[in-house]
Amino acid sequence: MGTGRRWLGIAALLLAAPVMAEPSDSRQQSLAYMLKHDCGSCHGMTLKGGLGPSLLPELLQQKGHTIDSLSLIIRHGVPDTAMPPWGPILADEDIRWISDQLLKGTN
Repeated sequence: MGTGRRWLGIAALLLAAPVMAEPSDSRQQSLAYMLKHDCGSCHGMTLKGGLGPSLLPELLQQKGHTIDSLSLIIRHGVPDTAMPPWGPILADEDIRWISDQLLKGTN
């Protein structure tokens, strides 16, 4: 009985936890365009590097990046570099979607 209540409590917490919605299909198209053109203007049109470092998934994974770590960088930028903070103009779900795309290499 104690185990059943524990699982019930865990299930209730999971249901109450906020779920990050994925951007709509049209928003994803806009974000993919932004990723290629805005991010590509510094990181290279194929994201292999330029003014900014390479954003190829294998290199990001080698460096230990996760959706959360990339989201923080995108949201807050990198001080004393050309990487601006995108948090003021992008929603959290947009930033997480971009981070996921970078790690998947589906950009």
